[in-house]
Amino acid sequence: MTYEFEGKTEKEAIEMAVNELGLERDQFDVEILETQKNSIFKKGYVKIRVHTLDDNEGNASWAGSASEEKHSRLVADPLPQGEFEQKLIEFIQNVIEKMGYDVKVEVSYREERKLGIRLDSSYSSILIGRKGKNLDALQLLANIYAGRLGHEEVRVILDTENYRIRREETLVRLAYTTADKVRLSHNSILLEPMNPFERRLIHTTLNDIPDVETKSEGEGVFKQVRVLYKGIR
Repeated sequence: MTYEFEGKTEKEAIEMAVNELGLERDQFDVEILETQKNSIFKKGYVKIRVHTLDDNEGNASWAGSASEEKHSRLVADPLPQGEFEQKLIEFIQNVIEKMGYDVKVEVSYREERKLGIRLDSSYSSILIGRKGKNLDALQLLANIYAGRLGHEEVRVILDTENYRIRREETLVRLAYTTADKVRLSHNSILLEPMNPFERRLIHTTLNDIPDVETKSEGEGVFKQVRVLYKGIR
């Protein structure tokens, strides 16, 4: 399910979502729809959309969990522990092998309600696909299968060749470069379609730039972020 909330800050909007939905913060994903800084004539606000974790769009947004990968983690036993991990790894490996590619599937980390899976393959670039679309699709299948095994509460994060971190760094650079162009030209720029996490990364990266604002446009999971100069009317 999806819900929308608005507050003076992102933190306030998220707190409203927590209180109204009766959920813990790790039970939903947040997508920033629009931000408006305080000015002489307008009060600032942040509008967010909340995706609860039983929603397929929420599953898709797990694809962009690169920022979580940046934090140090305890080294996990790469071998599956228990029937759930064993079946999940076998499922992922079978899907990729039926695609015609060799792969070694291992556990990279374990956290509460989160399981990191590493794919080692000589075909990593194909498994990632253009802008990570293939990796995102495989991850979505893995999460659907985890739900069928009775573990809907577990987020399965697939990665290979540290793609998630590299993608995040690319998007941050894109955000700043785009903001510079908008500030010079005073024209808005519409970015490529992105999943909810990637859009949120653009929004938060540019949130503190005083003369630039962002908003999401489009329908479905893969919307686009428009970066605007605040002087545009």
